[in-house]
This record gives sequence, structure tokens and C-alpha cells, in this order.
Amino acid sequence: MSVRAHTYGDARRPPRRRPAPRRNAGKPGAGRIQWDRFGRIVLAIVIVLLFAAMIKPLWNAVHTYRLAGQTKVRLHQAQAEQAMLQRQLRRASSESTLQREARRLGMIRPEESAWVVNGTKGDSR
Repeated sequence: MSVRAHTYGDARRPPRRRPAPRRNAGKPGAGRIQWDRFGRIVLAIVIVLLFAAMIKPLWNAVHTYRLAGQTKVRLHQAQAEQAMLQRQLRRASSESTLQREARRLGMIRPEESAWVVNGTKGDSR
């Protein structure tokens, strides 16, 4: 005899009864979870959330791309202006340009003497 039989005596338990099948088992709308449908819904929600999470980074990337283009344009303009100013500086610092501008302002060299001529065609006095 088994240990159980000695402990409880010869009294045997009646066999367990199976629960009765549900009335709507396997039919749509039953109380059971339809895992395939639930999985599709959860997958759709996750995909929507992923797309929603990607909106701001994509927006920032587009904004940065546009800003970089505008900055490049400003950089090229500034470089062109710098090149123009460098050319002007080279021309202005040459000896002949300095002498021409000094004469235009009425300056003379120390070894020269100044002459004033009146009555010429360009003189309006």
C-alpha cells in the first residue's frame, strides 16, 4: 500500500470532475482573449508610437539642414567680401596710389614748390 493510503485510511477520493465547457467558447465575442487580434492592435499602437517619437528628431534634422544651407550662403558672401577688401587693401597700399591720393588732397613733396594758377577753364572763381 502507498503511504497515502496508510495515512488517510482506505478512503479513496472520488475522481475530479471536469469543468463544463463554456457556452460561447471559441466564438467571437466570447469571454476569452483573442490573442491574434490583441497582438495586431498592440503592434499597430507600437508602430504609431514609434512614428510619433520620430517626428521631433526628423523636424530637427530638416531645420538643421536648412540652417546649414543658409549659413553656407552667408559664409560664401563673407568670403567674397573679404577677398574684395583684400584687393582694395593691396591697391590702396601701393606707392603710386598713395601718391595719387596725396596729390588729390593738395599735398606736395618736401622738395617741390607749390604753384596756384588762377583763370583756368576749370576754375570757377
